[in-house]
Amino acid sequence: MATWDDVRRLALALPETTEDGMSWKVRGKAFAWERPLRRKDLQDLGDAAPDGPILGVRTDGIGPKETLLADSPHIYFTTPHFNGYPAVLVRLGEIGVDELAEILRDAWYVQAPKRLRQA
Repeated sequence: MATWDDVRRLALALPETTEDGMSWKVRGKAFAWERPLRRKDLQDLGDAAPDGPILGVRTDGIGPKETLLADSPHIYFTTPHFNGYPAVLVRLGEIGVDELAEILRDAWYVQAPKRLRQA
């Protein structure tokens, strides 16, 4: 299963990506970040609140977000804080490295400027 080292390595391999703490950005726009659960998240999730590291990633709209949540609820989840926002939370200990690479590429693509995406 994936680790923060995998996130760092895969994210920084994408063009013009920078790391700011535990956040990865393309030209100043975050596409992935560490997202520990907050007190309100824990209250909202109750017994379903996961343990372990949590990665937030941008999605290309609400439709793709809903697809990830429906297809792989053991990996992807959300909280009311992210309702209506194109991002999912990832149980880092549950996602494979190949799938992590794919979701990071997709998130990067969403945030990268058009000319950079085309290059």
